Amino acid sequence: MSIHLFPGDDGYDENRKALNPALDPYPASIALATSAADVRAAVLAARRHRLPFAVQATGHGTHVAHDGALLLRTGGMASVLVDPDRRIARVGPGARWRDVLAAAAPLGLAPLSGSSPDVGVTGYTLGGGLGWLARKYGLAADSVLRARVVTADGDLITADADHHADLFWALRGGGGSFGVVTDLEFRLYPVSRVYAGTVTFGRERAAETLTHYRQWIERVPDELSTAIVLTRDGKLTIKAMYAGDPDHGRRLLEPLWRTAGPVREDTMRVVDYSAASMGGTFARTFDQVRTLADDLVHALVSEPDTTVEIRHWGGRIARDTGAAAHRDAPLSVILDTVPSERVTDALGHGGIGSSFLNFLPDPSRVATAFTAANWDALGRVKAAYDPDHFFGAGLAIAPAVARVSA
Repeated sequence: MSIHLFPGDDGYDENRKALNPALDPYPASIALATSAADVRAAVLAARRHRLPFAVQATGHGTHVAHDGALLLRTGGMASVLVDPDRRIARVGPGARWRDVLAAAAPLGLAPLSGSSPDVGVTGYTLGGGLGWLARKYGLAADSVLRARVVTADGDLITADADHHADLFWALRGGGGSFGVVTDLEFRLYPVSRVYAGTVTFGRERAAETLTHYRQWIERVPDELSTAIVLTRDGKLTIKAMYAGDPDHGRRLLEPLWRTAGPVREDTMRVVDYSAASMGGTFARTFDQVRTLADDLVHALVSEPDTTVEIRHWGGRIARDTGAAAHRDAPLSVILDTVPSERVTDALGHGGIGSSFLNFLPDPSRVATAFTAANWDALGRVKAAYDPDHFFGAGLAIAPAVARVSA
């Protein structure tokens, strides 16, 4: 049976907090769930008392303060079961990637996890899930096989390719707008060791390196994922992970390294996938681009007091057909600040005005995370399963019948 906390109760202040220090939420009550029955009871209680409803596992994806809401915490539902023969993991909504990595690694298997093992599995996956194996195996959302979901009516249903197929499609990249997932099944992959790390240079050849990068990425195999980071302290770092022979991986990367100049630090090594910590850049600004045009290259290189990360997409990401992302864009650009007018103009010319749900801090821009066709399709699924917009907190998709088209 779930525990309900109210203002003034022991544990209320601890459980109301999000990871975002800018938020100071005061929900009307907090339900600590340990089972699907608890989740269903919380949904029905919020409906009965006409309370706004919000869900939080780890708090990574919390973008607004849920004042006056019934806040459902699912951190207590952190089960992880791995079937080594079928190469499948089944997890609860409170599980973090470190839990799945620990269960899968001894079996020589890997999930399509992200840059941090502390991130919650379900929220990351529902939002698309761009990991360092994505070019080889796709987004994490594309590996989902089945989800058990509590709907806005309080029903517990199973969504997969044969049951509630429209909901199944929407969940895999459309986020948490359609119900509360109580467990998730997804594929694991035969990856145990990878060649991964970073190589750091000065920024003297940054423009030349980015210009070379836009051509170099056209020839690399899907097993290789890379990003270039321009740091605030005047460095250029190339991050890479190769799921294959390390000697071949080094040969593939050496032309890029030679272009970037003398090496200051090299951490590339063969490591267990579960121990590969690639890190990421906070996405204050995000867009995808077809190419790194000259004006964008020079604008990014000269941007002051900013960390810039350019990441290579493509591969299997572009060949799948799930709800998430503008899949045919080969590159993304992230800045951890509001960009200068020069960068804004360059992105206006070369960017596609997109976002990725997991990198999006602004709920008003949710539509930019999808193509126009997928946005309309997601709105229709929302209208079918949640016409009253009960699941309307955070990065939510409104029902097609009730929204103005973006």
